[in-house]
Amino acid sequence: MNKNRIKDIEKTLLSDNYYTLNKFKFKYQMSNESWVSQMREVYERGHGAGILLYNTTKKTVILIKQFRMPTFLHDNEDGFLIEIPAGLLDTDNPEQCIIRETEEEVGIRLKSVKKIYEGYSSPGVLTEKMHFFIGEYTDDMKVSEGGGLESETEDIEVLEVPFTEAVRMLNEGEIVDTRTIVLLQYAQIHKLLD
Repeated sequence: MNKNRIKDIEKTLLSDNYYTLNKFKFKYQMSNESWVSQMREVYERGHGAGILLYNTTKKTVILIKQFRMPTFLHDNEDGFLIEIPAGLLDTDNPEQCIIRETEEEVGIRLKSVKKIYEGYSSPGVLTEKMHFFIGEYTDDMKVSEGGGLESETEDIEVLEVPFTEAVRMLNEGEIVDTRTIVLLQYAQIHKLLD
């Protein structure tokens, strides 16, 4: 897109309590070359990384379960979601981030990971770009019970499940986190656990 199709950008800070929420007013040139005024709210929370951990010997994956307030407020009765381990990059690169988050959340110390995708999470409102990884684990990589950091008030349940069970949960709507859906489908398409 030609940057000349955007002009007169006005930015107003709405909130910076935890992350940053700004309102943008701007002029946008339509495909027919007419100019229209538009307004968007943009939530800036940084970029993130997530990983599907899989064990080819046991044919299992590690997922986590944790409370997510926005889902509780919408239509998730107890507010808990089954997800992949994930976290914000903070000052790390994506690989460092996901190796750190894996150990904090599930107690597995990885030496290497494979990046498979990156993409915007919800580009209509978030600036966040997610970096998607896969990582093979074995039982001897377990260094703690995981569960997240107390300092971040994380309360994470670690779930090691057969891959076939994870696919069943996906197909029956028990897994509704899009990051997790993407990586489970990647594992199916690429036959990681066949």
